[in-house]
Amino acid sequence: MPEGIPALRTIAMPADTNPDGDIFGGWIMSQMDVASGVFAAKLAEGRVVTVAVDAMTFHKPVYVGDDVSCYCTVTKQGTTSVAIHVEVWVQRHHSDKVAKVTEGLFTFVGIDENGIPRTLPAGLAEK
Repeated sequence: MPEGIPALRTIAMPADTNPDGDIFGGWIMSQMDVASGVFAAKLAEGRVVTVAVDAMTFHKPVYVGDDVSCYCTVTKQGTTSVAIHVEVWVQRHHSDKVAKVTEGLFTFVGIDENGIPRTLPAGLAEK
């Protein structure tokens, strides 16, 4: 089980499926990018942009009606960038069953109002 509160929580809906009724991996990845982007922007105290997505692993499927939660932690910080590990957990529809379904590493760069990389506050992993 993950610790803390989710950075994003949503429900997988029929519109998020492919023609066979499975939830699109791209939809899950999008939710992870939103969650880690909001998380990174809060820590960075300003605008950030996604510059890389590494090591996406899909462990189990997500089904229509699943309660999908994204949990974020800082794994590495540079001068202008921060790497966020995202775990996606679901509570199965009409069930108490919980499972980790996906994880990945998203890297963000802090930018200023002109889109130029800026120095991030120190110690983001401790926040």
